[in-house]
Amino acid sequence: MLTESEIQKAAADLYQAEQDRIQIDPVTLTHPQMNMEDAYAIQSNWVDQKIDDGRKVVGYKIGLTSRAMQRVMKIETPDYGVLLDDMVFENGSEILAADFTDPQIEVELAFVLKDRLFGENVTREEVIAATDYVVPAFELIAARSFRIHPETGYTRTVCDTISDNAANAGIIMGGHQVSATELDLRWCGAIVKQNGVVEQTGLAAAVLDHPANGICWIAKRFAKHDIALEPGQILLSGSFTAPVKVKAGDKITAEYGPLGDISVNFI
Repeated sequence: MLTESEIQKAAADLYQAEQDRIQIDPVTLTHPQMNMEDAYAIQSNWVDQKIDDGRKVVGYKIGLTSRAMQRVMKIETPDYGVLLDDMVFENGSEILAADFTDPQIEVELAFVLKDRLFGENVTREEVIAATDYVVPAFELIAARSFRIHPETGYTRTVCDTISDNAANAGIIMGGHQVSATELDLRWCGAIVKQNGVVEQTGLAAAVLDHPANGICWIAKRFAKHDIALEPGQILLSGSFTAPVKVKAGDKITAEYGPLGDISVNFI
């Protein structure tokens, strides 16, 4: 377990890296013995610093929900990060790529709650009943610490990703808002294009067999800390495609069929 001062130092380093728009060494290079609880403590400390700056929590993201991504990270459990109000962008927005370190786009479904969810036994049916609507979403991810160190080739671990607020940097929602009961969400799919070229396709069933299962996971995880998911919060259920690297000049679009389209332009 890391000491409180080590946790504060790691969080401060990540906070400053984001402010300076630079990448730093992964935390596990300095603390190879750290575990996931340490990583979440670093994430929490960093988020607290942002809240002290005036930011507000608007929801949460669930990551590493697909088996493909879990194999890459050599884990068997998802992770989560915190969504803040300054991370929300409108559909069709122009985003300055230079504001983010190693930016990438993931394709997801966002759940917006109308009722409170709490407990270690939350079911998929309860998630669906508590959902106001589901809407297509992009997650903009970024890496404040090197995914692969440019000098040593060291690859950061899941503890580094968690410390880095699960790589969360932004969210873009758009298309059509639908009831969670209106469609079989497992079969919701997207065709992802970068500058008009198809780069990824996928189905939401890749997220733990049903995207609502991602919401169940985070509700159960938070219940252990006496935290509930509240009405109005945005919950990203997890990507069902591989991430697409982006740079200035790129336009990313996703066609969700009956759920409509979303897009973002990087400048």
